Amino acid sequence: MNSTVDLSKAVSHALRHEPWLYELELDSEGWTPVESLLSALRKERSEWSELCAADLAHMIAASSKRRHEMENNRIRAIYGHSVAGKLKKTPATPPDVLFHGTSPNVLPQILSAGLMPMKRQYVHLSTDEATALEVGRRKSKAPVILRVLAKEATANDVRFYEGNEKVWLADSVPPEFIEFESAG
Repeated sequence: MNSTVDLSKAVSHALRHEPWLYELELDSEGWTPVESLLSALRKERSEWSELCAADLAHMIAASSKRRHEMENNRIRAIYGHSVAGKLKKTPATPPDVLFHGTSPNVLPQILSAGLMPMKRQYVHLSTDEATALEVGRRKSKAPVILRVLAKEATANDVRFYEGNEKVWLADSVPPEFIEFESAG
């Protein structure tokens, strides 16, 4: 079998971006049967002809970022979907403050209109500045870090959803709950 990283990338592609290419049906929470995914992946690459649920479980456990989960013979990507139709998430109470790393070019727009999901289903927020900086560097060599007043936002009916231990999601974040933290 190929590397765990290759498998993770293929699973992410199948569950987050183009499930139809793998003939997968995702339910309203993004779940699909493990056997359906395994069958699709076995067809995708000959070296995965013996792929099994234990390989998927190993991939999930070995990942430095918790991107997928398996439960009751089903699997899903936890966050980061770009498929049409919003996946159902259950609101949760976030940490008091979250962070968002982005390009300085969009700072005026964000401080004016707030954080919007753009091409994603949700706004992605980080629990710490280091993770926000890492994310921001994907968008700019010198990113800015925004501080999101999640506790205040929650008290004002902004909904947050837990992605994993370092990532929180929101439908959007109004500008009154965003502070300019620092340049990266």
